[in-house]
Amino acid sequence: MVTRTDTSILATGCWLLLLGTLRLAMPPSGIQDSLRERGVRLTRQRRILLDLIDHSGLHLDAESLYQLAKEKDPKLNRVTVYRSLKLFKEGGLVDELDLMHHSGDQHYYETRLKQEHAHVICLRCGKIEEYFGVPLQEMRKQVEEHLGFEIVLTRTEIGGYCSHCRALRAQEGAAGAH
Repeated sequence: MVTRTDTSILATGCWLLLLGTLRLAMPPSGIQDSLRERGVRLTRQRRILLDLIDHSGLHLDAESLYQLAKEKDPKLNRVTVYRSLKLFKEGGLVDELDLMHHSGDQHYYETRLKQEHAHVICLRCGKIEEYFGVPLQEMRKQVEEHLGFEIVLTRTEIGGYCSHCRALRAQEGAAGAH
């Protein structure tokens, strides 16, 4: 089992080291090819946005992405962010996540370049962890075998309470019992 919390920062480049698990991100030429097939150029601003989504170590919503991108290119505007996100989604480069709507109706973005994983969301504090493990792969295999279903995309979200919030809830329950 390997997990990553949103507070970690990933290394940049094609190879990413994630708590002892080596995984390969799509090289820039693969991204360019994917966009080019759809008649879309990978401009400098789009490259900044993709790099932030893929390497920030965070699940970014459009506004957070815009704020971070503006630090790298002050000329970048919100319209560019929203149009680029739409192109990236249509091009199969990013997934749009709701993460159990822990912050309202916001959507978050991550590249599809990662291996299959589950998002584990604390319903109290909003902490998000990613779980990479064999049970997910086994579940996928079982669904395919038992239902004769060809899976092309999965999204797994698990809501609950992190260890810190569980302790707080226990304290609140004990205080309420007195």
